[in-house]
Amino acid sequence: MIRKISPENRIRLLIVLISLAFFLPFNGLVHLFDWDEINFAESAREMLVTGDFGTVSINFIPFWEKPPLYIWMQVLSMKVFGINEFAARFSNVICGMLSSLVLFEIGRTLKDNRFGVIWAVSFGASVLPFLYFKSGIIDPWFNLFIFASLHFAFQYFSGLEKPSASRWNLVGSAIILGLAVLTKGPAAIVLFGLTIILFVGFERKFRLIQITDILLFGILLLITGGAYHIYQLLAGNGQLVYDFFIYQIRLMKTEDAGHGGSVFYHPIVLFVGVFPASVFALQTILQKNDEKDSYRRLMIILFSVVLVIFSLVKTKIVHYSSMCYLPLSYLAALTVYGISFKNQQLTKLSKVLLITIGIIYVISPGLLQLVATAFSPEFLATFINDDFAIDCISTPVNWLGFEFLIGLAFAGVLIASVYFLKGQKQIMGLFAGTATYIFVFMFVLVPKIERYSQGPAIEMYSQFKNQPVWISCLDYKSYAPLFYSEKKQRATASADEETFLLSGNTDRDVYFVAKTTSLSSILEQYPQLQVIRKKGGFVLLKRPKS
Repeated sequence: MIRKISPENRIRLLIVLISLAFFLPFNGLVHLFDWDEINFAESAREMLVTGDFGTVSINFIPFWEKPPLYIWMQVLSMKVFGINEFAARFSNVICGMLSSLVLFEIGRTLKDNRFGVIWAVSFGASVLPFLYFKSGIIDPWFNLFIFASLHFAFQYFSGLEKPSASRWNLVGSAIILGLAVLTKGPAAIVLFGLTIILFVGFERKFRLIQITDILLFGILLLITGGAYHIYQLLAGNGQLVYDFFIYQIRLMKTEDAGHGGSVFYHPIVLFVGVFPASVFALQTILQKNDEKDSYRRLMIILFSVVLVIFSLVKTKIVHYSSMCYLPLSYLAALTVYGISFKNQQLTKLSKVLLITIGIIYVISPGLLQLVATAFSPEFLATFINDDFAIDCISTPVNWLGFEFLIGLAFAGVLIASVYFLKGQKQIMGLFAGTATYIFVFMFVLVPKIERYSQGPAIEMYSQFKNQPVWISCLDYKSYAPLFYSEKKQRATASADEETFLLSGNTDRDVYFVAKTTSLSSILEQYPQLQVIRKKGGFVLLKRPKS
């Protein structure tokens, strides 16, 4: 029976099984993280509560920042698995599996089955891509749609000089790009458009493009990508559409939510975060390559466009440059393929960089354990000028004492792979070691980190689940009180719910969670609030019903 299965289908099945084995387990082990994970999950939860699947909302008022496609995916997951962390993250498990399959399919058409496998591994077994497929954020699907759209566009342009050129690749590109817009917004068009314009310019194919093809592409893109906002306009929600586009412009021009940074922010994030693929990709870039390779050119253009745009954009958030992971992994796969099957070797620079960046991951578990268990908050306060961080560190968390061994084990794999193994064994050691390290790190250490950072606050919100009280945050922004108290409705129809909860005539007790560093100023401003308890960096306050 198994012998009748083609080699390609065996590989596809293996990719599916390995993807599920790494991306699926323990996804419900840790609370969702503010803001993005809880934001999207809460919008999905509210759709289920209200039954209104046509409008994205937060705290039961229209939310203009994101289109609905990813939220709908989470709604489907929550219908199957319930309203919980696992369901919120499940759709990205599917995205991880599909992304790996897509890269295999494209890779095998470009070279052979082996290259397809290498590309899928170079992508999925690097640190940040691995983490993102175990998260509940939008970007993995957004990136997959843009990348697939670019690939269909590449196929379209590659066939323009053939007499039997087909428009189906153009149709596929337009519809899939529309799905990207429906996932996160018009940034997809900007990234796609700039990449294609530069690619077609370098390939000198502008003269082959027909106006009818451009019109067809534009119409299909508008119908697919604009469907949600066209619906909102027809429903009389023009203000939501206006606010959405103003928000997209504001992200480009100003720092959002305090997320600023240097123009070197994203290059550093990519080089350190997409380990070890980033080092292999650099070796490919530094190697002389005289042969004409249109797909390689497309990947370099895509990588450059994304990196330049988001380095110039004022808002700096880690996942903004995540579209770079795909072309970066392609460039890495070229080096890995050469090492595995063409007797190429790691350069001295690559070996040094693998060890240098690897040290960051090697020491992280031990450093976290040391800071958490060996030093008192008072001692740490002499080095950390952040009172909230110090209060968070005081949260009681159970450490087993062997967490540092995770880093030591990875150090052994890293050194053996870089200096003692060759060819396929060397590559297998690096990628398998990295993927296993991140998997274990997320299982053992991420829950502890979460307990320090937001655990006490979410514990406070969760205790009021389905209770006849109002619960909110005060003096800081969080979506956690909505999701973890399973809020069913707004306290007031007024847009300013916080003012109502603080001073309005409420029909039930009101509880607030605030940061301990804001407590004195809050009590001075709102003396009607009572301190119930403190834990870590957070404090629970109460205002009795009036």
